[in-house]
Parts: sequence; C-alpha cells; structure tokens
Amino acid sequence: MPRVVKSPETRKGELLDCAQALFFARGYERTTVNDIIQQAGVSKGGFYHHFTSKEDMLEALAARMAMQAVAQVTDVLEDPGLDALSRLNAFLARSRQMKIEDAPKIRAMFDTAFRPENIVLYHRLNAAVIGVMTPVLARIIAQGRDEGRFNTPDALMTAEIVLHLGASTHDAVARAIAASGTAQASAAADALEDRLRLQGIAIDRILGLKDGSIAFVEPGFARSIMAAR
Repeated sequence: MPRVVKSPETRKGELLDCAQALFFARGYERTTVNDIIQQAGVSKGGFYHHFTSKEDMLEALAARMAMQAVAQVTDVLEDPGLDALSRLNAFLARSRQMKIEDAPKIRAMFDTAFRPENIVLYHRLNAAVIGVMTPVLARIIAQGRDEGRFNTPDALMTAEIVLHLGASTHDAVARAIAASGTAQASAAADALEDRLRLQGIAIDRILGLKDGSIAFVEPGFARSIMAAR
C-alpha cells in the first residue's frame, strides 16, 4: 500500500485532536508526550517537528478553541443589521452559551492552568486566546467608534486592554476552582460572578458607555462553568 503523505497542517491538526481527547479523558498532568505520540501514530521526531513541548501543544489547543469559537459566531460578526453595541452583546451572549456547552473541556483546562505552579502556562494560554480575539473585538469597537457609540481613539489598543482585563479574574477563578466540592463552592462561584459583572462595568466605562450597557455575564454563568466535570 502506498504511503499516505499528509500536509503539515493536517498532521498538526491530528496531533491536536489526539492531545485534546487524551487531556479530556485522562487529564493534562497524567498525559505524557509519549501517550500522544502513540495515540497519533507518529514518531517522536514527527511530534517535535510541530510542537516543542506538551505546554506548547496546550497553548495551540487554546488558540484553536478560540478560532473555532469565532467561526461559530460568524453570523453575528457579519450581520449587516446590527449596530456595534448589539453586535458586541450578541457576540458575548453566544460566547457564554458556547462556554456553558463546552464547560467540561473548559473546566479541564482551567484545572491545569489555574494551579499555582502553572502561572506561566496560564499567561501563555491567555496570550494565545488574546491573539485570536483581539482583531475580532477591534473590528466591533471600530464600528462603534464610527457610529459615535463608543468613545475611544484606538480600536485595536482598546480591544487589547479589554481582553487583558480577563487576566485580572485569575485569583477569583483560582479560588472558585479550589473551593469546588467544598462548603465554600457556592460563595466562591458567586464571588467570581460578581467579579465578572464588575468587569463588564469596567468595559462600559472604557468604551464610554452607560453602566450596564454591556451584558458581560448572566446569573448562574459562573456556577455552570465551575460545576462542570
């Protein structure tokens, strides 16, 4: 049988598929590079041709999940009938819904990224997602600025600032994860939700909007994510 030659992107995608399945089934910490190599049926050299480490692979997975999320909201991003604020709120609402639907996968990644010893990995994952989301958000902000709805001089810089606000929730998320399965779980999830609600108000003010214009979180969202297994 002739040898099937696959493109580098196809092989890389297959490696990510195998890693994602193993990380979800076994957990990130309990999955080794050798496990991924065996599952994917590639050589060690083939693995390291695409990724420098398991951490590098997790970073690529985070970026891929972000790109997949953007692909699923193309209709919102392209709808010509939406003003910028409506588009932003629709984008956020759809993103929250997708996060709830994918909560077990997200929670599995959180359990790894929010460990105290993995703070550098957390920032790498956050940077990977921000790299995908910045141009998407900048486009919405630019529309709002052109419409006179958002008061900001630089759409791209504003998008970066808004997205970097997400890193400020690190400690609240870490506390909610640590409290899972304990008597403090409910209070920790509520505290996280309060923090996200305040983040929405901060975004309102960055964009020059009235407080409450951005529907950044809804009741029960944090609990849905934290309760996922």
